[in-house]
Amino acid sequence: MPTRGFVVLALGAALAGVAGAAAPPAAQSGGASARAYAVRIVRPDQAQPILQAESVTPPDGAGFLQMFQYPSDGSSVQTGALTYSVSSSPGPTATAQAAAGITALSLFRGELTADTVSGRVRATATQTASSGDAAGSGFVNLSVLGQVVPQPTPNERIALADWGYAILLEQPQAPAAGPARLGYHGFIAALDVHLTADHGGLPSGTEIQVGYAEVNAQPASEPTPGAATVPSGPGLPAPAPARLPGSRPPEPSTSAIPPVISQIPVVTPKLTAGGYVFPVYGPASYGDTFGAPRADVGWHHGDDLFGVLGQPLLAVADGTVFSVGWNNIGGNRLWIRDAQGNEFYYAHLSAFSPLAIDGAQVHAGDVLGFMGQTGDARGTPVHLHFEVHPVGLLSLGYDGAVDPTSYLQAWQQQHDLSFLTASGWAPGASLGSAAPVPGAILLQVSDISSANGLEPGSLAKAMAPARAEGGAAPIATVRAPVRTGVPATPRAAGPDLGKG
Repeated sequence: MPTRGFVVLALGAALAGVAGAAAPPAAQSGGASARAYAVRIVRPDQAQPILQAESVTPPDGAGFLQMFQYPSDGSSVQTGALTYSVSSSPGPTATAQAAAGITALSLFRGELTADTVSGRVRATATQTASSGDAAGSGFVNLSVLGQVVPQPTPNERIALADWGYAILLEQPQAPAAGPARLGYHGFIAALDVHLTADHGGLPSGTEIQVGYAEVNAQPASEPTPGAATVPSGPGLPAPAPARLPGSRPPEPSTSAIPPVISQIPVVTPKLTAGGYVFPVYGPASYGDTFGAPRADVGWHHGDDLFGVLGQPLLAVADGTVFSVGWNNIGGNRLWIRDAQGNEFYYAHLSAFSPLAIDGAQVHAGDVLGFMGQTGDARGTPVHLHFEVHPVGLLSLGYDGAVDPTSYLQAWQQQHDLSFLTASGWAPGASLGSAAPVPGAILLQVSDISSANGLEPGSLAKAMAPARAEGGAAPIATVRAPVRTGVPATPRAAGPDLGKG
């Protein structure tokens, strides 16, 4: 880990000011401190953070915990062993070391996982030189939303669907050029997750830090009376005050984090042959409303496709399903990521199919769920809110969406059925969820997860009315298949979003 990621502090002028301007320079006792914790959860609705495996010097300390779960079912955070160690030594050569680590990390039931997470920092400071680094910090087999992150870089920001973002190897930025330094301060948070919307039972504004380590080192000295202090004045950085061991760490610098913008430029990745299909099975109407003003999110990030309640919604590409669940805006919603890393968002579903499971591998045309009006679509016509997030714009977070209209026009639409009603299942409301209480009891179900929207008649066969024992009428019915003349090609032409 390069040393450029740490900040060295000038303390001489601040300490001299405490002694008084007229008094001769006092001897500096110097100091060193270290702090580490394996997990820290900060909730906006709780006054105190939740800390696990924490230690602060002095004195030196080390230890481990066998495991940690939060809440009790581990739905937000679940780990294997947690370890921590801190040590510091003041004097003419001041040193400090801190480390925190975790094995078998899982956040939000597998949406972020790693075999190991480690944060390590060390510092050495003398009267002539100060140095430090974060060697040994990093991950083994880090996966975010089902996608492996092969080589995380310092302060790398990764968008987490529509509910937050993660910062990897978070640390201070390189200090600007200036006068000689007399001390060293550094910290690292191996993983720092911020929720910008309610997710996994945690409220918006929650922060989860994993693998945090921090060190401070200032050398002791015996200044000669009349000796000059650290220079200061116009054009030079102001001296920083000394920090006490155990005090709150400084807010990490975010100058290297790409800003989230209010609206992205008008861009459309090239349309080439690809394995993409239309997201709605059967007749659907839509218009180009991308960018239109919206009170909840500022502007419309996609297009609305209107149909009938229960109309099947299809995977637009071969890919991985993730972030299946509920939020107040999207209602029942899910995401899918194709093999190139492009992401697609489906919102306002009435229910999910059995394939709608985090981490599920699906094929283009597979049924993921059913059209509805959940979330902030309640009271509006039944529709699917659909978004396209090219891999090249994912650094912009949720705002990395492009106008989906041209893709929808290019993707082949299959519709050999017209729907009267259909049935599916909706997830149970978790503790603290704003999802509505189910309003019906499921008496009968037809599993259509084996059906594929690219095979005419497949859905008709899977959804054919079946009678329960005793000849009871089915809960869901469909009209007889209506052929539209759309050719049954195995794949439709679509965009190559990897070029976006």
